Amino acid sequence: MSATRPVAFVSGMVAGVPGQGGATWAVLQYVLGLRELGFDVYLVESIEGTMPSPEVLRYFDDVRTRFGLEGRAALLGPGGSAHGLPRSRVREAARGAVVLFDLAGSLRAPDILEAVPVRVYVDVDPGFTQLWQACQGIDMRLEGHTHFATVGRDIGDPGCGVPDLGRSWIPTLPPVALDAWPVCRDKPQRAWTTLGNWRAYGSIEHDGHHYGQKAHAFRKLIDLPSLTADRFQVALAIHPDEARDLEALRRHGWQLIPPGEVAGTPSRYGAFVGDSYAEIGIAKSGYVEADCGWFSDRSACYLASGRPVVAQETGFGRRLPTGLGLLAFATVEEARSAVEAVRRDYRRHARAAREIAESHFDARLVLARLLSAVGVA
Repeated sequence: MSATRPVAFVSGMVAGVPGQGGATWAVLQYVLGLRELGFDVYLVESIEGTMPSPEVLRYFDDVRTRFGLEGRAALLGPGGSAHGLPRSRVREAARGAVVLFDLAGSLRAPDILEAVPVRVYVDVDPGFTQLWQACQGIDMRLEGHTHFATVGRDIGDPGCGVPDLGRSWIPTLPPVALDAWPVCRDKPQRAWTTLGNWRAYGSIEHDGHHYGQKAHAFRKLIDLPSLTADRFQVALAIHPDEARDLEALRRHGWQLIPPGEVAGTPSRYGAFVGDSYAEIGIAKSGYVEADCGWFSDRSACYLASGRPVVAQETGFGRRLPTGLGLLAFATVEEARSAVEAVRRDYRRHARAAREIAESHFDARLVLARLLSAVGVA
């Protein structure tokens, strides 16, 4: 443990479902950002049920080696087991920590959680997090935390129909460690791209509103490739049984790429983003319906790489600059217009994309504000 630097803990899903480079990066942004702010950072991940498989262990070890986390990362398994560091050493480090960022309440280790005085629950699935607990009685593991932050920046506002669960939610943005995401100077090799799950879980009905999945949003935008001269390549995790949707996507010009091939590791994920011409960001329809201001950590990586983003409006346009580098749309016709606008002046949009990342998503700025909001200097 560092004798001079303050200690911070970050908990999130890195290896529990291996082969998801984007999910890994969402956690690493916090690790690298806090490190840049001068913290001695520990990464911990809880694995429930059985002992981690060899595949999980290999993925975790590859990540901690590549990102200089030897001696600072641990998989916490059942029965007090741990991989990477002894459980006793993790507990000792936690007792000396000043803050924990727990993404989606993923840390299922009370002995570690309760040892840290400032415990920040980071809501990365706004709307669904609150509705699962309020409407379906699912324990989202909010208890035990001292502060609550959300990338749904309007959760808790009077105009937002999502319940706040009696918590005061701190609005934040997904951080990007800019040094790890330099501007891609090479000519993009790919078309418009995006990544994601066709369905991540079930939809929710609440107060007359349907909070759906990416599948529901995609269906409303299915005509987009046929309305432009551009190519669209999407790395979608979609089950083969979704035969009608698969056929419709292909028929309308969406080129489907296996996500594991292009985003199975952090390196491959970064290369896929950097090789892209721009992102067509299609949100879960629940984020759109909630109008909660959610913004994608994936889109933030595109912006940092100097790749323009055309993203479905979720309310983020109320707080982020749009029109240059980042363009918002609500309808397929607005998406088509935004795509054509980027094509007409690509270099200008690419420069503006990086500028937005630097002014709004820089992990040093995002995390410094969040630390200040929870009382950690």
